[in-house]
Amino acid sequence: MSLVRVHNFSISLDGYGTGEDQRLESPFGHAGGRLVDWFTGTRTFHRMTGREGGATGVDDAMAAAWGPGIGAEIMGRNKFGPQRGPWEDESWRGWWGEEPPFHTPTFILTHHPRPSVEMEGGTVFHFLDATPEEALRQAREAAGGLDVRIGGGPTTVREFLEADLIDHLHVAVVPIVLGRGVRLWSGLEDLQERFDVEAVSSPSGVTHLTFTRPRKP
Repeated sequence: MSLVRVHNFSISLDGYGTGEDQRLESPFGHAGGRLVDWFTGTRTFHRMTGREGGATGVDDAMAAAWGPGIGAEIMGRNKFGPQRGPWEDESWRGWWGEEPPFHTPTFILTHHPRPSVEMEGGTVFHFLDATPEEALRQAREAAGGLDVRIGGGPTTVREFLEADLIDHLHVAVVPIVLGRGVRLWSGLEDLQERFDVEAVSSPSGVTHLTFTRPRKP
């Protein structure tokens, strides 16, 4: 069966995966770009955005594992956009412009479904009011045998961890303190019992943690 993977998910030293007060101009709330500066400076991100250059090394090696083998993505509504409640503006098509970087079917978890949105480059946004298990079933069907990526935010990643549906989790611990926002680890006290855990430090100050489900004998 295909794997369920999380890549390049950044948290602060105090465990927050996003800041408080998300707005149109601030996708990560008061955190600004500090959680993802390590990623946006890499060669991988530069290539994704059509630019030359970018840093190599540990951060880039971790960043580059994000794409290969992925056939579908699942994300929470707050990763898709800043609106809450019923959709007041269905013209909103995400933070990423007309050609988002996913290039796969992408499932948005929301209590307020709306018609699917087809973007350039192969990304199609589907809006689901579904449990993690049902969302994963639909994403696996759309992925055609490839892996499914859980894209965030922290609430969505935590829900899939609570349901024990994730096979590979990469968390980048960024050396900042946010103090408020949405935490990743709440209620996951037994996490280390379900995964093999490895840590790699980068000269940028980021510590990359990987949680991998042990293979069955």
